[in-house]
Amino acid sequence: MTIDRARIEAAVVELLHAIGEDPTKAHFSSTPERVAEAYAEFFAGVGQDPLDHLRESVPIDQLSDAVVVTDITVRSMCEHHLLPFLGVAHVAYLPGDRVVGLGKLPRVVNTLSARPQMQESLTEQIADALVEGLDPRGVVVVIEARHQCVAARGVEQTNSRTITIASRGELTEPAARAEIMTLIGSAGGDSND
Repeated sequence: MTIDRARIEAAVVELLHAIGEDPTKAHFSSTPERVAEAYAEFFAGVGQDPLDHLRESVPIDQLSDAVVVTDITVRSMCEHHLLPFLGVAHVAYLPGDRVVGLGKLPRVVNTLSARPQMQESLTEQIADALVEGLDPRGVVVVIEARHQCVAARGVEQTNSRTITIASRGELTEPAARAEIMTLIGSAGGDSND
C-alpha cells in the first residue's frame, strides 16, 4: 500500500486551522510535509505481509530447545489516539523442523508494529505470524511498552509500562512458559529506562 502523502499534508493543514493556528506562518511551512513523511514511516506496515520475512527458512535435523530473541525495538501508533507507544518485544519459539534467520524475527515485529495497533493485538499478531510462517512446536511473545496516550494525556502516567504476553503450542504449558520467561528476564535488557 502506498501512503497518500498529499492527503496527509492537506489533513495537517486542516488540523492546524482546527486548533486555531495559521498554517501559513513560517514555522509551519514544512510541517505538513514532515508529518506526511513521519506517517509514511509509522504506517509502512499497512498492507505488508509479515509472513514474507519467514518464507526463507532452513530445515534442521534435530530439535532445538528454544530460539529466543530479546529486546527487539517496538515503535507503533495507538489506534485509538494515533499517539506512539514505544518499547521492546521478546520473541521465543520451539522450532519444528525448520528455523529462520535471527534478523527475520525483528522484521516480523517491525512490519506488524508499523500499523495503527493496540499492543494486545500486536502481541497476538506476532505470535500468530510465527505459528503460520514457521509451524513451531511453541511460541511466546512478550511486549513491554510505554504509551504516549497514557503518559501525555488523560491519566498522565509517564512511568507506567504495559506488558502483554501471547503463547501458543507447547509454550502455553505453565512450566515451559515459565522457563522461557526466565530466559527473557535473564537477558538483562532494559526496556525503556
